[in-house]
Amino acid sequence: MIKNNLKPYTVHYRNFQNIRSENCFYACDAYEARTLAMEFNKYINEHPNSIDLIRCEN
Repeated sequence: MIKNNLKPYTVHYRNFQNIRSENCFYACDAYEARTLAMEFNKYINEHPNSIDLIRCEN
């Protein structure tokens, strides 16, 4: 992976109370941002379908 190709992504998700939260990651694409979110956020890891939007901030 070439670090120059990383872009900022915001991963939006809803918790069990339907409150929207977000995490930000630098990734090559939205799939990688999702993978990073699952790796670094325990709730997303346990509830991957809680993600409702992944947005590239570029």
